[in-house]
Amino acid sequence: MTDASPAPVLDVWCELQCPDCRTALDDIRALRERYGDRLEIRLRHFPLDKHKHALAAAQAAEEAAEQGRGWPYTEAVLARVAEFDARGERLLTDVARELGLDAGELETALVDGRHFLAVDADVAEGKAIGVTGTPTYEIAGTRLDGGKSQEGLRERIEEIVDGLLA
Repeated sequence: MTDASPAPVLDVWCELQCPDCRTALDDIRALRERYGDRLEIRLRHFPLDKHKHALAAAQAAEEAAEQGRGWPYTEAVLARVAEFDARGERLLTDVARELGLDAGELETALVDGRHFLAVDADVAEGKAIGVTGTPTYEIAGTRLDGGKSQEGLRERIEEIVDGLLA
């Protein structure tokens, strides 16, 4: 009989119109590669008021997750953050189509607001733990702010995860 302890959870407070979150993807990919399923990485939404399409993008990402492609969708939108600024919400459905998602259902979700409460809950929880910008990471009660600089953050996260897995 093996002791199957649950994987540590890394919450990533992110905003899909945020250039710093796009940069953070490299660290997230590296963490996924290093730990695989020994670390659960959860996308948490924190749309900022200064980005007018951020709330719609968060809801679209929730719909993509419901359709089984949350992270690929998030990464695809973040990869095109400059284009997103210029094109707005049309980009959200284009990315859904490109990934083989039901773009019509995604558009409907944006209209009916079915994922608004999930996004709002993420924002409320983020504010409760002191999140003020993106990206912000939280693992084992430690909050790391990547909005000012991401220098050394992945190494700090790895230290915490290694300690939890030891």
